[in-house]
Amino acid sequence: MFRKLLTTRSMCLSAMIAALYAALTLLMAPISYGAIQCRISEAMTLLPILLPQAIPGLTVGCLAANLLSPVAVWDVLFGTLATFIAALGTWQLRKHPVLAALCPIVSNGVVIGATLSVFYGLPLWLTMLEVAVGETAAVSIGFVLLKVLRRVDLSRFR
Repeated sequence: MFRKLLTTRSMCLSAMIAALYAALTLLMAPISYGAIQCRISEAMTLLPILLPQAIPGLTVGCLAANLLSPVAVWDVLFGTLATFIAALGTWQLRKHPVLAALCPIVSNGVVIGATLSVFYGLPLWLTMLEVAVGETAAVSIGFVLLKVLRRVDLSRFR
């Protein structure tokens, strides 16, 4: 799989996913950052089910978007790590879409929830739950995206 990700076509697709993720996050900045958040761009976290190129794309897109986060360096480190873990898990569980969808919900709920709890001094479990709820909303939109993309011939990207 790794070798396939290094083709020019795959790198371009990953770059487009990264740019779209970062642009959506920044466009929706008022709800993308903060103690209570719902990143609409997180709907894209189900893309690894169809395209392994989404793993580096989502990771780099998240890193780029988090450079402007109010939580700054912590969000760049831990937010990017949470997205990478979620993307890998989603790809690994791609044959089971419901389980795959739990990867970004759990990863972001735990990692981002803990990061925001420390940064803002909020209750840990409540913050994790709030992030997981926002992530669940975004992932629900991701199922619609997935349904649309399954109708498109993506074989040339694999």
